[in-house]
Amino acid sequence: MRKATAFDQRLTRHYDELKWLYYELYHNNEKAFAYFLNILEQCWTQRKKALRDQDRRREADPNWYRRRDLLGMMLYVSAFGGTLRGVAEKLPYLQECGVNYLHLMPLLDTPKGRSDGGYAVSDFRTVQPDLGTMEDLEALADACRKRGMSVCLDFVMNHTSEDHEWAKKARAGAPGYRERYFFYNSWDIPWQFEKTVPQVFPTTAPGSFTQLDEGQIVMTTFYPYQWDLNYANPVVFNDMTENLLFLANRGIDVIRLDAIPYIWKQLGTDCRNLPQVHTLARMLRMVCEIVCPSVLLLGEVVMEPAKVAPYFGTPEKPECHMLYNVTTMATTWHTLATGDVALLKRQMDAVCALPKEFLFLNYLRCHDDIGWGLDYNWLKERFGMDEVAHKKYLNDYFTGKWPDSDSRGELYNDDPRLGDARLCGTTASLCGIEAAAYERDPFKLDRAVSCDVALHAWMVSQSGIPVIYSGDEVGQLNDYTYHTDPDKQADSRYLHRGKFQWDLAAMRRDASTRQGKLFRALRRLEAIRAQEPCFDAQADVWTEDSGNPHVLALCRRLGARELVCLFNFSGNFVRAGVRRKGGYTDLMYEIHHDQIEDIQLYPNSFAWLLRDSAE
Repeated sequence: MRKATAFDQRLTRHYDELKWLYYELYHNNEKAFAYFLNILEQCWTQRKKALRDQDRRREADPNWYRRRDLLGMMLYVSAFGGTLRGVAEKLPYLQECGVNYLHLMPLLDTPKGRSDGGYAVSDFRTVQPDLGTMEDLEALADACRKRGMSVCLDFVMNHTSEDHEWAKKARAGAPGYRERYFFYNSWDIPWQFEKTVPQVFPTTAPGSFTQLDEGQIVMTTFYPYQWDLNYANPVVFNDMTENLLFLANRGIDVIRLDAIPYIWKQLGTDCRNLPQVHTLARMLRMVCEIVCPSVLLLGEVVMEPAKVAPYFGTPEKPECHMLYNVTTMATTWHTLATGDVALLKRQMDAVCALPKEFLFLNYLRCHDDIGWGLDYNWLKERFGMDEVAHKKYLNDYFTGKWPDSDSRGELYNDDPRLGDARLCGTTASLCGIEAAAYERDPFKLDRAVSCDVALHAWMVSQSGIPVIYSGDEVGQLNDYTYHTDPDKQADSRYLHRGKFQWDLAAMRRDASTRQGKLFRALRRLEAIRAQEPCFDAQADVWTEDSGNPHVLALCRRLGARELVCLFNFSGNFVRAGVRRKGGYTDLMYEIHHDQIEDIQLYPNSFAWLLRDSAE
C-alpha cells in the first residue's frame, strides 16, 4: 500500500463535499466524476517542485495574500514590453514601482480582428504568437516568483472563440462537440431565452444568439464570435478545469475567472448569478485547494454589491478568494464629478459591514470602460436624481462637454435609445492632466496632479489589494491613435490601452516633471501603506461625518493606533474634520495638527492623520 501523498490528503479533506456537489449538478454521473478525479491527480503529478514547495509555504501561511504591502499592476504585454520576454526584461522597473502582484491582460491565442481584446480564446494552451510562447510565459512566471511577484492571468470561462477546436468540430457536426455549446436548428428556444436574458452590448452586439451561415443558431451572450459553453455538460466542466490547472502549472498564481456570473444558462431566467454558478465556483475552489493550494481565484463580478458578495461564499464553504470592488470604482468617479460624498459614504458603509475575510481588489481604472452602475433608487430618493439625466451629466462631465470640466474621455457603447453609455479614458486624462498640459497651464496642472494623487490615496486607503493600471504611475494620457487602426477604431476602450510610453517613464526621477511628481507621490503612498499597521486587513474600518458634504472621512483602527483619512472631492478649499481630542500627524506631508475637528483641505486633496498617542 503506497504512502498517502499531499494530493491524497487534500482530496480526502474535500472528497465528500466535492462528490456531493458534482453528483447533484451532473445527475450522479459516476463515470464523469471518475474522469474528473483523474484529471486532478494527473495535474498534481505534473506540478513541478518549485510550485509544490510554494504550495506548502502558502498552505502554512493562508493569509499570505492579505498583507498590506501587496501592490498590484495590470498591463498588456504588447503595450508594456512588446513580448513576454520584453516584460521579463522590465521586471526591475516593476520592482521599482513596488509591484508584487502582476496582472497580465489576456494573452492566450485569439483570432486577429475577432478577439474582443483577448477574450475570444481559440486555444487555452497557446500564447498569441506575436507575444511569445507558453514556455516564455512559464519563464516569466518563474522569474516573477524569484522576485516575490505573483502573476495573475485571465481565464475566460463563459465562452470560446468560434475558431476554437471544439467550436470547429461542433460546426462540422462531430459527435459530442455540438453539446459543448448551445446549438439550435430553429429560433423557437432562442426566442424564449431572448424574452428574459438582458443584452450585454445592445448597440454593438444586440441579442444573445447568432445564426451561422449554414443556418444553425448558437448562443453568443457577448459577441457573435464568442460561443457560450454549456456547463450543464460535465465534459465542458472537466475539460475547462483541466485547462485552468494547465495554466496553474505554468506558474500562474492568480486565476481571474472572467464573466463568472454568466456561466450557467437556464430557460426562463436572466442567466445571471444562478445557484449552479456558485456550485461551480465552490468546486473550482476545492480543485485549487486539492491540486495547487497556492493558487487564488479572482472573480470578475461586475454587478451591484448585493450580487457581488455571494461570490465569496461562506467561511465554511468559500468560493472566490478575491473579487473586484467595481461599484466603489464607479462611485468614486461619480463623486469626483458631483463633489458630493453621500453615495460614496453609503457604498463604503456597505463594504465595511462585510466580514473582514472578504478581500477586494481596489482600483481607479482597469482595461475596461466605466459603467455607471450606481444606486439610482437611493439617489432618486435622497436627491430626486433621474438615472438617465444623471448618466448624461456624468458622461458630459468626463468627456469635457460640461462647462468648466477639464476631463477628457470618450463614450463606449453609446445607446441613444436608453440614454446610456459607458466611459473610457486614462486616470490622468479624466483628472484633467491632459487638458492642463495641452493648455500649458501650470496652475491647472498642479491641481490635476493633486486630484490624481488624492484618488490614488483614496484607493490605497481601502481594505484589500490596490491595483494600478500600467501608465498611471507616470500619468499616461489618452492614446487617440486607435482611431486610425482598423482593428481597434470601433472600440473606444483602446483610448486607455495605448502603448506604455517609456520616454515618459524616464522622467519619473525628475521631481520637476508631472511624471516625477506622480511617481514619487504614489511610491510614498504605497510605502506608508506597507509600513503603517492601521492599513492591516484586520483593522476596524468605518466612515464618519466630516461636517462637509464634499469631504469623506474614513477611519481605520488597529489596537491603540487610529488613522483618520479625509478626502476632499471638491475643486475648492474646504474645512472639515471629525470630533477627536488630541493631536494628529499627517503621514504623507508630516504636518502636525493640534486638533482635527476643523482643518483646511486643499482642492481635490487628502490627509492621512495618525493619532499622536498611538503606540
